[in-house]
Amino acid sequence: MITPRRWLPLPLLSILLLVVWLLMARSIAPGQILLGGVLALLIPLATYRFWDAQPHVARPWLLLRFVARVLVDILIANIQVAWLIISPRQRMRPAFVEYPLMLEERFTITLLASTISLTPGTVSANLRMDGKSLLIHTLDMEDEDALIETIRERYERPLKEIYEC
Repeated sequence: MITPRRWLPLPLLSILLLVVWLLMARSIAPGQILLGGVLALLIPLATYRFWDAQPHVARPWLLLRFVARVLVDILIANIQVAWLIISPRQRMRPAFVEYPLMLEERFTITLLASTISLTPGTVSANLRMDGKSLLIHTLDMEDEDALIETIRERYERPLKEIYEC
């Protein structure tokens, strides 16, 4: 017997492919739905061996709260960076910070690095080969320890709870 998991190895990707196909075709005609459905089944079947294991979200409500927090932080950071740029008397203090990681999984480390880079004024520049620390560049830093603690509390701990608990 063929299990549904074998025919549909990445169900969310299949749904996304079907929706994207229908949006690109700008039609929900039966032929487009059929063609999009076939592609939504065949593409994941042909490529699932190349994908990493899908992470298990242990606490989905915490994930939604994390996304909301990141969006608010992006908005606030945009305002702060704009103020730094337009303020003639403000003096930027750029710096590199070595951030020690508590996370162990590649996926969650990638999410943390992406979150840091999405926030204006900071960029994750490098991950050490041993995966124990992340090099971060910041546009304006007053206190290195405060920056590390902020990243740990606002981003790393929630990611650890969401994916690695």
